[in-house]
Amino acid sequence: MAGFGWKLHGDGRSPAPGAVVKPDERLSWGRTIGLGAQHVVAMFGATFVAPVLMGLDPNLAVMVSGVATVFFLLVTRGRIPSYLGSSLSFVGVAAVIRAQGGDAATLTGAMLVVGAVLAACGAAVQAAGARVIHAVLPPVVTGAVVMLIGFNLAPVTAGTYWPQDQWTALLTMAFTGLALVVLRGFWSRIAIFLGLVFGYAISWLFDRIFGKIRAANGAGAVTDHWRLDLSGVGRAEWLGFPTLHAPSFSTSAVLVALPVVVALIAENAGHVKAVGEMTGDPLDDRLGAAIMADGAATMIATSVGGPATTTYAENIGVMAATRVYSTAAYWCAAGFAILFGLCPKFGAVIAAIPGGVLGGITVVLYGMIGLLGAQIWVHNRVDLTNPLHLVPVAAGVIIGIGNVSLKFTANFSLSGIALGTLIVLIGYHALRLMAPAHMRQQQSPLLDAGTSDYDSGASDL
Repeated sequence: MAGFGWKLHGDGRSPAPGAVVKPDERLSWGRTIGLGAQHVVAMFGATFVAPVLMGLDPNLAVMVSGVATVFFLLVTRGRIPSYLGSSLSFVGVAAVIRAQGGDAATLTGAMLVVGAVLAACGAAVQAAGARVIHAVLPPVVTGAVVMLIGFNLAPVTAGTYWPQDQWTALLTMAFTGLALVVLRGFWSRIAIFLGLVFGYAISWLFDRIFGKIRAANGAGAVTDHWRLDLSGVGRAEWLGFPTLHAPSFSTSAVLVALPVVVALIAENAGHVKAVGEMTGDPLDDRLGAAIMADGAATMIATSVGGPATTTYAENIGVMAATRVYSTAAYWCAAGFAILFGLCPKFGAVIAAIPGGVLGGITVVLYGMIGLLGAQIWVHNRVDLTNPLHLVPVAAGVIIGIGNVSLKFTANFSLSGIALGTLIVLIGYHALRLMAPAHMRQQQSPLLDAGTSDYDSGASDL
């Protein structure tokens, strides 16, 4: 079967100076397993933070990330080394859906539909060629959508997490920022994870020093409670299967979630381009297959109650640091993830993360997601002095961040992310039809964007 039968690279110890271990090669199995474990650590923070923020089972999320990665490697026939972890692009969507009265099943149903649409888009890209992405989703549009998805999350931090323990949130934010800036190499790529560990420790220390805190809990009720409650960890079993649930479908929830397709296409395009450049194997001809695989993997994950998946920049950063692009390491990482998912005690530790810690983490994380939109503009030299770019972006971003609503009927309205995306996408293409020639000058294609920041593992969206 394609994707198996790796050739041993050199003596199996390490790449020769200036050489890389290609996707169809591997080091010794001991080193390959070790690299797989390193990939698990790299993806770990975001993969379990995402379901915690969305109210989903982190154990299940980790398990399905392993299954999704195996599926992706099979569909792409071993040419694209990537790990599929939990997508953070849906965190804002989850907040909106729950505010509308939806539950976990409604959220996973909406994400499943997004996965189906993403798979269909991948099929279209595979049939028509990668350049179709630039025609429909130029960088000015893609950057705006990514930006409003990130910044739409600000009220979640300000209203839900930060008030639970403001001082722990502040210290966690400061430590996370310090880790991202000061640490180097592998440690900088797991800075979010290190921030969580730090916040965990600070919460435990504050409980010992100051006793219980009087503040809002996760439900918003002001009570006296411990910052770090580990009672659930003691009750949890060491081995067990995560709780599965079937998705349910709501039109309003699906409409809220659909704009994320734009971000996921841009994300996949950037990641495939980055991997192709680092391995020396141009992969534009496999972009459609990669998008299809990601969409189908999301459908698999959400059909049993897990979060949507996406390719992870954190793991691309690990490959850039090690110069090992072997898909064998990803098979090992997937195996580790599936085993982790079978440990309920691990899930209980994650569920015990204090709200104040999440407040400090999300201040940094949500801002980083939003600023990736600006990064897309910078990489592609988007001219925001051009009214054709400025007007739809300005309107759409404010609508998305401000959660502006547009009511059509008593039972149907669009708001926030969904409405902002439509304003940017439709507004840009409509105005382009009427704009003078000098405003319609071509932008740099998304697939030709610079990839220098991918080796920093900045985000997984």
